[in-house]
Amino acid sequence: MAAGNRKIFGKQLVALFAGVALCSYSIGIPAAIAQDALQGMKPNVPAEAKMLLSANELIYNKDAEVVSAVGGVQINYAGYKMVSQRVEYNQKTGRLMALGNVELISPDGNRMYADKLDVTDDFANGFVNSLRIETADNTRIVAESGERVGGTEMILNRGVYTACLPCAENPQKPPFWQVKAERVIQNGEKHTIRLETARLELLGHPIAYVPWLEVPDNTVKRKSGFLFPSFVTAQNLGFGLSVPYYYVISPSMDATVTGTGYTTQGFLVDAEFRQRFENGTHTLRVAGINQMSPGTFSPGTSDAQEDFRGVVSSKADFRINPRWTFGWDVMVQSDNNFAYTYNLKGLNGSTHTNQAYLTGLGKRNYFDLRSFYFDVQDADPTNTAEKQQPIVYPAMDYHYVAPQPLAGGELSADVNLTNLSRSHEDFYQSAGYNRFPGLEGQTSRLTGELAWKRTFVTPEGVLITPLLAARGDALALNMTPPPRFGEFAYDGNYDNSDAATRTMLTAGLEMRYPILATTANSTHLFEPIVQVYARPNEQLAGRLPNEDAQSFVFDATSLFERDKFSGYDRIEGGTRANVGIQYTGTFDNGYKLHGIFGQSYQLAGQNSFDTDDLVNVGADSGLETTTSDYVGLGGVETPQGFAFAASYRLDEKSFELRRGDLTAGFQTDLFQSQLLYTHVSAQPAYGFDSDNDEVQARATVKFKDYWSIFGGVAYDLNEKTVTRQTIGLTYEDECTIFTIAYSDRRDTSDETASDWNIGAKLTFRTLGDINVGDISDANRNIYN
Repeated sequence: MAAGNRKIFGKQLVALFAGVALCSYSIGIPAAIAQDALQGMKPNVPAEAKMLLSANELIYNKDAEVVSAVGGVQINYAGYKMVSQRVEYNQKTGRLMALGNVELISPDGNRMYADKLDVTDDFANGFVNSLRIETADNTRIVAESGERVGGTEMILNRGVYTACLPCAENPQKPPFWQVKAERVIQNGEKHTIRLETARLELLGHPIAYVPWLEVPDNTVKRKSGFLFPSFVTAQNLGFGLSVPYYYVISPSMDATVTGTGYTTQGFLVDAEFRQRFENGTHTLRVAGINQMSPGTFSPGTSDAQEDFRGVVSSKADFRINPRWTFGWDVMVQSDNNFAYTYNLKGLNGSTHTNQAYLTGLGKRNYFDLRSFYFDVQDADPTNTAEKQQPIVYPAMDYHYVAPQPLAGGELSADVNLTNLSRSHEDFYQSAGYNRFPGLEGQTSRLTGELAWKRTFVTPEGVLITPLLAARGDALALNMTPPPRFGEFAYDGNYDNSDAATRTMLTAGLEMRYPILATTANSTHLFEPIVQVYARPNEQLAGRLPNEDAQSFVFDATSLFERDKFSGYDRIEGGTRANVGIQYTGTFDNGYKLHGIFGQSYQLAGQNSFDTDDLVNVGADSGLETTTSDYVGLGGVETPQGFAFAASYRLDEKSFELRRGDLTAGFQTDLFQSQLLYTHVSAQPAYGFDSDNDEVQARATVKFKDYWSIFGGVAYDLNEKTVTRQTIGLTYEDECTIFTIAYSDRRDTSDETASDWNIGAKLTFRTLGDINVGDISDANRNIYN
């Protein structure tokens, strides 16, 4: 080994390695094409970093002033690793050069390969030949040559970029997709990347050309410009092309303006303005269209009657401090179906809930104040469903748990304030039964409850939990009473006074006895549960408005609830016992079992579920008799991929199925499926005049390596008709996802603007998405 001025050479090697590292970062990940740009204008090398050099020979040519490391050169420096056949530094020209099978590995796992790398010692200019880069996230770039000019620009000649892995059997085979460009130029001052004469290829065939394209590099967080276009299609709108433009207004404000041209209805403008504050964000959205052919919609609908249609929405969320937040979400539109018909994301629900809120969350308390207005989107302009919805201003909930035990137990308090009004009454008749979901006028209710409970554990392992609760309600009533005579007559004794009060005292006792049984290959937990709640009869039952306790389902999940009503407007009264057992079993071979089974008993007093109510909330619920129906649920999971689950309610005398869900599923690497059967027996007094039986199924089958087909269907057994269906095809590999799907949802009223949808989505990893329609409709169309 020949050696010269090793100190000088050591310094220059450090410079060389830093330069190589710089080139690797400057060339970096070819985000010119993926906006993950050729980044960083200097390597991240700590000042205290030390270098380890290994080579067969270390030569210093004093006459030529060239320092060389020759043969199997390996350099480790600040987490960077480089191997090469030869490394030279020319002191006269000030150039650093690595020659022969150059490979550089950066600390983040990126690898750069080249035949020759040549840079100046000030890193301002450089050249690399036969460049290939492989990043840690499996993206790749190949270029004939790369050059750094003036310390500010990096130029790649004849670059090819892809995020696809090469074919293992035939590496020369073109990847699924790649982008080729004659030149890729990164400007370190403007922080831009310019693509010149670029084309996108699929399976080696060009499908799109770009004469030139300039995009921000990854050091730029936001930059104005056009985004990926998308395509939409719908039955009465025609084919549409959406082109969004993103505009940076200020460091804290930006906007996206999207223009969509429909072949049938014309040009839709959708503008969204976003602003960020120190303590929150606000989004303002405006959209509108002047329909060219409203007559293509069903006659008599709001879609067919309107020419100019538009919507304005505002959404905000602000954090006052770490515990308190407030905000709103409101929408106003020209008619009652515009956002739904044109599928404006975020505003396209069948009912849009406008609200304003104030929320506080502490360690042991919670406060929520909200006002609501329900915007019902329906194509029938004469429909009064929206006016029949209540305007809530406001609803307040407060929950508090005392920090210190009281008599060894937990003391908690709940407060609810509800104030609402309705401009139109909501009366209707079902199977000869009158129902009054909403009364015209205004009502207010203030509810407060204190509860105490404590759990004792006996030496035998029995958990005993006594409970005491006291509740009071004060109501201001300014609603028009339901009629007592005529077509809509209420049989109950409605309270016509302007105000009312009621109370409820509860004394309860719960006993649980967990029993653990183990065998050589399994574990089983049995837990019998008994609850007894002693209460007086419900006061003013059926004589007050029922706004928040109209939805009621009795099943295994609500068996052990102290008050089974869904809201505050009804109170469960009388003395009741809930009895049941829970079971969980696990087996060493991978099988798992779980289940709940039980029954409820009205021991004394008036049964609240068998009293008059404006909506007959307890009718045919399974709790209207002294001895309730049987309720249960259970499930089995197997290591082979099978899963079964069932929830059911059986008649307490005949064991006939009153309500139930049965789910069966199977999953492997190549096949996924699920079958769901739902049965709900008729509840004429509760608004369901016939049985409801529906079968839903969906499946996904993988074939041909990356291809899979999926589909689903929902079938009404009573109407003997398909209500929802979806079918689609998906291709997914490491760099590309393509999905196309057709979905159809039957609308029995035939008033919806579009009852079918075709969607497609093509995703290139690191590049972006191309959308046609909305495939999310296909995913939610079955179980909805």
